[in-house]
Amino acid sequence: MQLKKSCTDLRPRRAVCNKRISAIVGVISLSLASSTGATELQAVKVDVAPVLSKLVRQWDSFIGRISPVETVDIRPRVSGYIQKISYREGYDVRRGDVLVTIDPRPYQAALDSAKARLERARAAVLLSKLRYQRAQKLLPNRTISEDEAESRRAVYLQNQADVLEAEAAVKLAKLNLEFTQVRAPIDGRAGRAALTVGNLAIADQSLLATVVSQDPIYVEFDPDEQSFLRYSALATRHGIGALPVRVGLANEDDHPSTGTLYFVDNQVNPTTGTIRLRAKLENVDRKFTPGLFARVELADANETQVILIDDKAVLTDQDRKYVYVLGADNTAERRDVMLGQTAEGLRVVEKGLLPGDRVIVGGLQRIYASGTPVDASEVPISDVTRIGANL
Repeated sequence: MQLKKSCTDLRPRRAVCNKRISAIVGVISLSLASSTGATELQAVKVDVAPVLSKLVRQWDSFIGRISPVETVDIRPRVSGYIQKISYREGYDVRRGDVLVTIDPRPYQAALDSAKARLERARAAVLLSKLRYQRAQKLLPNRTISEDEAESRRAVYLQNQADVLEAEAAVKLAKLNLEFTQVRAPIDGRAGRAALTVGNLAIADQSLLATVVSQDPIYVEFDPDEQSFLRYSALATRHGIGALPVRVGLANEDDHPSTGTLYFVDNQVNPTTGTIRLRAKLENVDRKFTPGLFARVELADANETQVILIDDKAVLTDQDRKYVYVLGADNTAERRDVMLGQTAEGLRVVEKGLLPGDRVIVGGLQRIYASGTPVDASEVPISDVTRIGANL
């Protein structure tokens, strides 16, 4: 009986607690409803810009290096002591210009000696020829034996061969004398002199200087496999020379120099997954110096229709890129996008947007979720940069 009484006493208390809980829940519900209603009534002011759909030529960016078309290490063809250096280090030289002179006196003496041997051989030929002709006249009368006649003929032929050998020796001596003047084999810019006057230069060993060509010039870069496969297909259809290249140096904001693709290597580097490409550029004003790093852009052969937006409209959600577009009911609608390269200062959108979409470019910091009501003011895409700078 006592236990039942206790349970009976608890019932009024439970009723009171339930009433209080119901009252609290009601207050919270009213507050949430009031808050939601206020949000729905208040629209966020934003700026929207229509996407730009147009034909553009897309460019891929790479890092490259300037390299010369020709590089020659100047080495002497004859040994000797350096007598004179005839070029200015670091200046342009023309093909055939004398760069270094090796002491020519020993080689002049060798040439004079070779000429003397040639004259002696010619004199021996003349004498042996006369003796052979006399033997030919005496042989029918049996005044001279056949063995003697054949011997004179052999001496005559041998002396003729000696003349040929002496003539070859003279030619070689002339070449060695010419080689004492070391000439530039190409047009280009000469580097520093590795050996100065008075030093011994060893034939085919000593490095005298290096000459590198200046115009035209190469820029070499290494695209990845995906880029290579895409451009390889374009080169097959249009030809390798149809792919334009733009180049900019470290002190240039844009890519003012242009050229064409010139060379594609015959294999992909399995370690880096890249392949060497080379473009040829004009370098009349000597702006490019071999060894410089360069920013390289390689383009498609044809223009393609793409959708462009300003980068300021792009937001990031972990590893996904998205934008807000103006929905039909004046709300902010989230669209996940796949971005491409830049073109004409804008960003290419490969997937996620359609022509006619209007992207929110101003007031994005006041949009917290998709479906937020907005009060949109349309601006042209050319004003997006200015708007973004004022936010």
